[in-house]
Amino acid sequence: MEILEFFIENYYAATFLLIGTIVFATIMSLNVKATFSKYEKIRSKNGVPAHIIARQILDSNGLYNIAVVPFRGKLTDHYDPRKQIVALSESVYNSTSVSAIGVAAHECGHAVQHAKEYTPIKIRTAIVPVVQIANYTWMFMIIIGMFMYLPGMINIGIAFFTISAVFQLVTLPVEFDASKRAMATIEQQNILDKTEQKGARKTLSAAAMTYVAAFLVSLAQLIRLLALANRRR
Repeated sequence: MEILEFFIENYYAATFLLIGTIVFATIMSLNVKATFSKYEKIRSKNGVPAHIIARQILDSNGLYNIAVVPFRGKLTDHYDPRKQIVALSESVYNSTSVSAIGVAAHECGHAVQHAKEYTPIKIRTAIVPVVQIANYTWMFMIIIGMFMYLPGMINIGIAFFTISAVFQLVTLPVEFDASKRAMATIEQQNILDKTEQKGARKTLSAAAMTYVAAFLVSLAQLIRLLALANRRR
């Protein structure tokens, strides 16, 4: 608590904290790209493309209604519960690499989470509409509050940003659990051998750290906003 109070009472210290977390997030982003590229060059011995592996994992969990589709870009893989699709990026969909299979299994893990009503993902899904509103409005409220000298408006803006930070926090167990499910499935179904599993695990671990970094940036930004509000009192 004393450390938190220090940053809230010292705006410039809070600013440097935010800069530090942004640098960390940038490093983690570069790391996941480098790790993916490294294991993208290692083809799995089974020679089966990632999209077929994804279909296999979904079917083994009785999720025949979930489609596996290609998606533009690199590392743009995601699961969309509304459309009921596992979308695999161009660098993953047809690839037989260790990293691609790890990513595909991870996204299938999200589909399984929804099917089994995993509590953190239910919470994250439930607050998405509120988070979207908060993301579009918090900055405007703070700017308007600052120019019009309305502390109440600034506080509302900070409260809205807090919702976004909570969303980042809830995302952590969702992502870590999806990776855990992915690796368990890969092992149980003998999709990759022991050596290949290490590459898939490192790829997913690197990706998980980007979510940790995103939360730390949000937390540092929240502290900086609180320091800003405290400074203007």
